[in-house]
Amino acid sequence: MSSLYISPTPKLRVSVQDAVAAIAVDNPAKRNAFDLEMWRALPPIMAALERAPDVGAIILRGAGESAFASGADIAEFETFRADAAGGRRYEAENEAAFWAVAHCPKPVIAMIRGFCLGGGFGLAIACDLRVVSENAVFGIPAARLGVGYPPGAMKMITAALGAPAAKDLFYTARRIGAVEAQRLGVVQRLVPDEELEATTVSLAQDIARNAPLTIRAAKAAIDAAVGIAKPNLDPVALADLCFDSADAVEGRKAFLEKRQPVFTGR
Repeated sequence: MSSLYISPTPKLRVSVQDAVAAIAVDNPAKRNAFDLEMWRALPPIMAALERAPDVGAIILRGAGESAFASGADIAEFETFRADAAGGRRYEAENEAAFWAVAHCPKPVIAMIRGFCLGGGFGLAIACDLRVVSENAVFGIPAARLGVGYPPGAMKMITAALGAPAAKDLFYTARRIGAVEAQRLGVVQRLVPDEELEATTVSLAQDIARNAPLTIRAAKAAIDAAVGIAKPNLDPVALADLCFDSADAVEGRKAFLEKRQPVFTGR
């Protein structure tokens, strides 16, 4: 990919091509587990892509073939999460990363193969859509580690799966395959591994061609409906902006002229 964006850490690589940004989680020694540096780096990356005029959609993916993200780096549990105070500080960094993804006004798609566990599962749920390889494995092992899970991420998981399914995964700490994850509503596209990247990129490009203001308003309204809305964001006002936009004029003209619209987000 071209147009490399500067990331605060080499473990999160950012690039942009054809209006689609990709954030690659690249920590192969730990199966793409997130350490504290990575959690802290994600919010500024999301803020930069939110401001980027050449970005219409974002893909969050794991580098390599083994994992989307296998959770938080357990090696840090003895240092940053050794007691309640440290755990709360660590959770605050987790939640900031989750909400940075969830509240991005641009669509974020998780491209998932291999392990998607713990904090990786939380990140995947924070995304708007999930395209998943048949070899993907999901789970939340907090109950087997004796750690608390960030309440904000639990709120997102409950909004996506419903309370009974969320309790099942949290209480049992079991792992599930891609087919069961699709049944629970985690997965929007389930494809063979060899089709994963092409399917995800095609979906992101299709979305990026649509009206950005309309997508932003739809995301705000849907998130408000399930209780995970960004604070102080008015979905009604955002919908009103669509009707007064140049994109609305372009959409009507393109429909009447039987051509594809070219939207600018204005």
